[in-house]
Order: sequence, then structure tokens, then C-alpha cells
Amino acid sequence: MTAGIAFRRVERSDFPLLTRWLAEPHVARWWNHEWSPEAIERGFGQSVDGLEPGEDWLALLDDTPLGMIQYCRFADYPEYLEELSAVMEVPEGAASIDYMIGDPALTGRGLGPAMIRAFVARIWDADPTATCVVVPVAAANRGSWRALELAGFARVARGPLEPDNPVDDPLHEVLQLDRPPRPAGQ
Repeated sequence: MTAGIAFRRVERSDFPLLTRWLAEPHVARWWNHEWSPEAIERGFGQSVDGLEPGEDWLALLDDTPLGMIQYCRFADYPEYLEELSAVMEVPEGAASIDYMIGDPALTGRGLGPAMIRAFVARIWDADPTATCVVVPVAAANRGSWRALELAGFARVARGPLEPDNPVDDPLHEVLQLDRPPRPAGQ
């Protein structure tokens, strides 16, 4: 179910939408991000300006905003790589994503796994250095790691990591999807 899902980079004109999404209880619970205009600028402005190695992407379902995906390479964030390395051996070339479905009316319809599958396909096309996508998820956030499993990811590790929300236990599930082998002759 990836038909109709497209992506474009987040722009400042999307900040009011991100503000609304981050204030939604189903997002606020796990993202734990302030949604004041200043906080939105701090959280997303550098990516919009190309001053941050991570990328913020708006997911569109038939041209209507559905959610957001953040993409980064572990090599660009040594502190993140070091923390995860205490839980598992992080493969060379590993990338990561974070994601949300913004509108609560769109949750529970299979769009999360579809959005993740579509974005990972985009990663394989756009970033030839990405060998796999590794995503740590708070163990209590069953919906998130289930969406990853439904998108083809497998759990590869479990251990304590700094939670996004300080009310959460540090236990995380770590899921991974490897780049598929290239067909013979390519």
C-alpha cells in the first residue's frame, strides 16, 4: 500500500502543520517536543536551511499531508552512534528514521507501515551509501515497532537508551531492515 504516498522536504510554510501535529496527544506522547513557534524553529529550521545533516520530510497521501519522517545517517551523529553501539553493533552505513502520522483520524489504517515502506524505498534509491535502516523504539511504544515490523523490519536488539520522553522506561526495541541485494547485472 505505497501507491499515492509521496515525500517532499519540510518547508517553513509547514511549521503551523507540524505545530498542530506535535500537539496531538498520540504524537505528543512519544515525540515529547514543544510546539511553540520558537521550539518548532529550533527543531526544524536548521534542516530546512540545510545546516543540519538530518533531513525532515513531509509524507503526502494523494497530495494531502499525512505525516513526517526524519532521516539521518548514524555517521553524522557520533553521540547517537555511540549510545546505540552500547546496545548493538551498528553496521557501517547504517541510517535511521523517525516518523509520525499527524492526523489521529489517519492512524490505525495501515498508513504508518505503508509510509515507512515507501520512505525506505526512497532511501535505497537516493542514498547508495545506506546499507541498512536501524530504528530504536521505546519498548512501550508497541504501535511504532509494530509498524516497523509490518514494513519488513526485524527486531535485532533490545536494551536501554535515553528515551525521547523522560516518563518512559529506557528499554528500547531496535529494529533493522537491510538494503536488498541488487539484481544480477546491475
